[in-house]
Amino acid sequence: MTSLTTTTDPTGDGPLVVNEVVGVPGGIGGEARAARADALDAWLRGLFPARAGIALVAVGGLGRRQCAPYGDLDLVLLHAGVPGIDELAASLWYPIWDAGLRLDHSVRTVPEALSVAQDDVKVALGLLDARHVAGDPDLADQLARTAADHWRRTAVRQLPGLREITAARWETHGELAFLLEGDLKEAAGGLRDVGILRAIATAGVTDALRPAVHAAHRRLLDTRDALHQQVGRRVDRLVAQERDGVAALLGLRAADAGGVIGDGDALLRRVAGDARTVSHALDDAWRAADRLRAGRHRTTGGRPPRRPVARDVVEQDGELVLARAAIGARPDPSLSLRVAAAAATTRLPIARATCEWLAAYCPPLPAPWPPAARAAFITLLGAGPGLVPAWETCDRYGLVDGWLPEWTRLRSLPQHNPVHRFTLDRHLVQAAYEASRHTRDVDRPDLLLLGAFLHDIGKGLPGDHSTVGAPLAEAVATRIGLPEDEAALIARLVRLHLLLPDVATRRDLSDPKTVAGVAERVGDTTTLDLLHGLVRADAAATGPAAWSDWKGRLVAELVARVRTALDTGVVPAPPAPDPALVAGPLPVVHLGEDRVSVAAADRRGLLATVAGCLALHRLEVISADAATVDGRALVQCRVQPRYGLAPDPIALRADLRRAVGGDVSVTQRLRGRALAARGQGAAPRVVWHREAATDAVLLELRAADAAGLLYRVACALDEAGAQVRAARISTLGGDVVDAFYLVGGWPPDADRARIEAAVLAAV
Repeated sequence: MTSLTTTTDPTGDGPLVVNEVVGVPGGIGGEARAARADALDAWLRGLFPARAGIALVAVGGLGRRQCAPYGDLDLVLLHAGVPGIDELAASLWYPIWDAGLRLDHSVRTVPEALSVAQDDVKVALGLLDARHVAGDPDLADQLARTAADHWRRTAVRQLPGLREITAARWETHGELAFLLEGDLKEAAGGLRDVGILRAIATAGVTDALRPAVHAAHRRLLDTRDALHQQVGRRVDRLVAQERDGVAALLGLRAADAGGVIGDGDALLRRVAGDARTVSHALDDAWRAADRLRAGRHRTTGGRPPRRPVARDVVEQDGELVLARAAIGARPDPSLSLRVAAAAATTRLPIARATCEWLAAYCPPLPAPWPPAARAAFITLLGAGPGLVPAWETCDRYGLVDGWLPEWTRLRSLPQHNPVHRFTLDRHLVQAAYEASRHTRDVDRPDLLLLGAFLHDIGKGLPGDHSTVGAPLAEAVATRIGLPEDEAALIARLVRLHLLLPDVATRRDLSDPKTVAGVAERVGDTTTLDLLHGLVRADAAATGPAAWSDWKGRLVAELVARVRTALDTGVVPAPPAPDPALVAGPLPVVHLGEDRVSVAAADRRGLLATVAGCLALHRLEVISADAATVDGRALVQCRVQPRYGLAPDPIALRADLRRAVGGDVSVTQRLRGRALAARGQGAAPRVVWHREAATDAVLLELRAADAAGLLYRVACALDEAGAQVRAARISTLGGDVVDAFYLVGGWPPDADRARIEAAVLAAV
């Protein structure tokens, strides 16, 4: 079988060819796609037998003459009941497969094709692209004409099923406009949705294919062409490592986006804008279909009824429009915000004409905002599920830029972190939505919502985004009309929004100095509660990898201890060791749901031994504490399964007992496994902290994550003569920040250099 190949003219002047057998040209743009369709048509005609009563019909990309460089062939062999059709089909399909082309095929009569389309809405949509390639043109024309007529007659009835299928696809693939690695075809706002718009327009429901949609569609097709050529195969997901190459093929440069982002980021912003255009058009089309299906225009005057929902806002025909009095009077600067808040709270869409009127005639907001505007903005942020669609609609028509000039910089800005799933603008809106779940846990829900919305406003600018963003957030809060002390509190929330998760996962919470340090920075319980709510909202808006049950428990434990310190002025004492570990014969091994506790005769290296044994059983250590009580060495670890499956407790307990007892065979297994599991990525780094603990020096290791890392580092520290009393493990995507509390005072320079070298060698 001949496989797909990619070749280029050595002079650089010829077209790229993606299949030498067929002679399918490469290239990007409408002319290149049409050239690929012409080449495939000619090749298929050469394969097609000269026989009456049959026709070869293309659907999909070839039917639309929008062939991607490495796209599939979607073909229907149409016949009028001729004998031997199966053998004829085989003689056609096998040469296509032998040429290395992907093929989706069917063999049907016209009535059979229409019958399938009647039962399957996806087939019905596919037949709208039917185009004659070879054979009997009348037979192909009959199918195309009849399928289009059938769709026009039945579309209103079939659209609910199509919408249900579309919603399921969106649930699986997400929204292309906000994803950092979205599927150009299947995600909401992608190429598949343009096909749905085309079907709705064909049905005459609404003019869904406006010029802006056509332009967005062409750019998305160009992006997919470039992605295929960049990767050298069929792929629709625009992953981060391919963005710069795709941008170069498209001739897109960072200067096109103001010079503040990279080429790949400029591409991502353009894709986001095009996906938004498609999504908004499809939203409008669905609403038009709903109105048509419901037949709401049933009043005697021929006008749909109007129902007041808020000041100056009424519901008409399932959409929000302005009251007549609001249109006739001098517009209030807060009007657009009040309409947005009404849309979010009622979860009704704003009519397109209303958005256009607000964009054209609503005056700009003064500084500071009037109370009505500020109240509407907080209502909008706290509306829950209605926030995101209302915000997107307002952003589509430029209303958000009028409220917040900073939004232009934040819109569609990528976040280069593997735990983030959304672009920055969507992350901020999503954080406000998530914060609305915690408003009853705080004294000032309005400040929680605003702090969540502004917490990452400094991203995309040089420097630490928390530090850079604090004065920006304070300026926004002041412009919105908050008093000086509340605007300063917003700035503090932004500056400290990473404090609780960083300390909870990287520091010893039983150390009084840890708690006292957080209490000093937070200052009061009101701020503490706001930060706790903000942390949970930020994590939920980031993605599944940003939060876990253990992280939630650690943050809650830190908040509880800091609250006690703020309320009483006394730092809570460290918890006492588990009584079961300080009594009874040695060794002691206790296994809990997420804890492993070991007591053994006091000796050096016990922490390393326990950590290595846990790594052998595929358990990740989240935190570890080591102590000596009455001649006993105690090690207590919080753990979680590395691959989601809990180990065999009997085998784990047996290995731990043997290992802490000095069994040489277990130690050999630990060392062999550890040497085979080195991390990859950027060079590791060690950072020392002198004043972070009461009775210890803190060594922080930043490195690539790998199984057995804690064991190797603990061994290295032990061999270097450093005693570890606690360790905290924080995983950030593929990297870790591991903190080790080394007993004693600040080591001399030579000792620090020796310990640091040993740790880096172990990584």
